Amino acid sequence: AVVSTQSTGGLLERTEIDLLSNPMDHINIRKAVTSGYFYHTSRLTANGLYKTVKHQQSVHIHPNSSLFEEQPKWVIYHELVQTSKEYMRQVIEIESKWLVEVAPHYYKEKDIEEKKMPKQRGKAKAELER
Repeated sequence: AVVSTQSTGGLLERTEIDLLSNPMDHINIRKAVTSGYFYHTSRLTANGLYKTVKHQQSVHIHPNSSLFEEQPKWVIYHELVQTSKEYMRQVIEIESKWLVEVAPHYYKEKDIEEKKMPKQRGKAKAELER
């Protein structure tokens, strides 16, 4: 646990995120995960499928994921699992602007330009419940 805490603290320091003890602050936690897994990013396309950002590989959110039916616009995943399809596992929703913020050496603004989406696609659950 000590090694984990030290590496997390170092990651937060490098990404200029203050270490706070607020369990309700999900944004900083998701930003920290984004800074570590920025190369595992997928975006929802207009036809309702996910493509990895850099290599345009078709991927799907794993059916066991809590985000399976949500279809957020941007996600970070921990791993890909090949079964009948290429599934993303351990998925979190992110904001595309974080990619340029935490990995400017890897992502440029053109990589994260928003594409037009059909209504109700790519909206976070909070947006749909308004």
